[in-house]
Amino acid sequence: MTTQRRIQIFDTTLRDGEQAPGASLKPEQKIVLARQLAKLGVDVIEPGFAISSPGEFQAIQQISRELQETEICGFARCVRADIDAAVAATQDAARRRLHLFISASQIHLDFQLRKTREQVIQDVRNMIGYGKQSVEQIEFSPMDASRADRDFLYQIIEAAIDEGATIINIPDTLGYALPEEFGPLFSDVRRNVRGGDRVIYSTHCHNDLGLAVANSLAAIRHGVTQVEVSVNGVGERAGNCALEELVMAIETRGASLGVETGIRSSEIFETSRMVSRAMHFPISFNKPIVGRNAFQHESGIHQDGLLKNRNTYEIMDPEAMGIPRSMIILGKHSGRHAIKHRVSEYGVKLQDQELDDVYARFKEKADETKIVTDDVLLQLVGESTQIAVEPYALVDLQVLAGSNRSRIASVTIRTTEDGAERTYTGAGEGPLEAVIGCIRDAIPVEAVFEDLELHSLSTGEDAFGEAVVTVVHGGQRYRGTAIHRDIILAAARAYVAASNSAAMADRTRIAGSAEAANQ
Repeated sequence: MTTQRRIQIFDTTLRDGEQAPGASLKPEQKIVLARQLAKLGVDVIEPGFAISSPGEFQAIQQISRELQETEICGFARCVRADIDAAVAATQDAARRRLHLFISASQIHLDFQLRKTREQVIQDVRNMIGYGKQSVEQIEFSPMDASRADRDFLYQIIEAAIDEGATIINIPDTLGYALPEEFGPLFSDVRRNVRGGDRVIYSTHCHNDLGLAVANSLAAIRHGVTQVEVSVNGVGERAGNCALEELVMAIETRGASLGVETGIRSSEIFETSRMVSRAMHFPISFNKPIVGRNAFQHESGIHQDGLLKNRNTYEIMDPEAMGIPRSMIILGKHSGRHAIKHRVSEYGVKLQDQELDDVYARFKEKADETKIVTDDVLLQLVGESTQIAVEPYALVDLQVLAGSNRSRIASVTIRTTEDGAERTYTGAGEGPLEAVIGCIRDAIPVEAVFEDLELHSLSTGEDAFGEAVVTVVHGGQRYRGTAIHRDIILAAARAYVAASNSAAMADRTRIAGSAEAANQ
């Protein structure tokens, strides 16, 4: 067996990721996310820019004190005050490093720093020497390296190594480089810089041209052993190399790359969701790995193949990353196999004629709404079979909202078993809270409301909203979806659908146990 080279994962979600417009985090949010990053298994956390604010300093200090198993990186410009703040904020870390950066491209020197090359090299020497007095591990980044003059880049890196830098991070700050030119840059630096063969190499790639992961992999092929990433790829402009994309590229194609990471892939999805929620940054539907559509299929051909063997159209196992299995999406491209499979998950077996009738109704509905949600599908099944399939149905919903009062809701739920309709009322700070409280009282399923996603499916005043609700019951997650112009009603229907899924799973499980006992 060949030995896999270990790639260190340096996470900058809490520093560079937070620099994305609108992504600012409160100190307590940073601490919570840092704990999750440690649980994910990142090797280094860069928790922020200590000089920027008192709250930032305190968050870095708390993270440094608490996460004793993870290396903490203090970030600073080549400025004495920055270095003092970074050193003080990380002084309680069990393992720490200091990350210094300065511009290296001529356009940055002329218009940002307004310094000569000689002045910049002297700043590098002075400040690395100063930082070295307090911290042994010094990482140095020549900013905008991919657009810098090559000879000057060699000089500035050589100066950094002379003064004691132990890690050289070569960033593609503007996401400008192409993989075939960026990878060889590392080999060139190692070959042309005095002392270049005795330091660790790292890279930090931005995604302006959509090449951050490709450039990072190119750097790995040329000897880099650390990659700087952020969860969901958040960061300046188009963001950074996405942690989940790089890690899964390595895990999926590790044999070809000859490398591995220490990331616990089972924590990827939860980490992604936590970052998205904390920053209020929605994840694109087609985002690799963690996007909603990454492991979902509507095409009938794909669905048929997946039902026979998952590997026909999936190269990764979503459940291994903590992603709930929901690969089949029902829409106008779906076929009979997918519909039959979906209703069978609810314990419903359709005869051929019934399936044909459901399929015809399904196609009409799919043309109208694009996606046919589970609750709608079960209603169609009920219309075809004359049998009510769902244990509970939302009959009526009323909400009274005002700017200076609690929101009051009234919900009527029909129980299929006895046909009885019962009305429940409740109040909450928001209309959705009031509605969910009523439904929770009405449906006797011990399901924890875990997550709600709301998406606009069109524009204008008459736009449809889609709600996706996830509940946890018996250690399992159940999702319900609904579409309506009224987003409160959509969320309520989605919650009822998720609760029905949990209740029907219980029913199926009990029936299976009884059947096994009678055999």
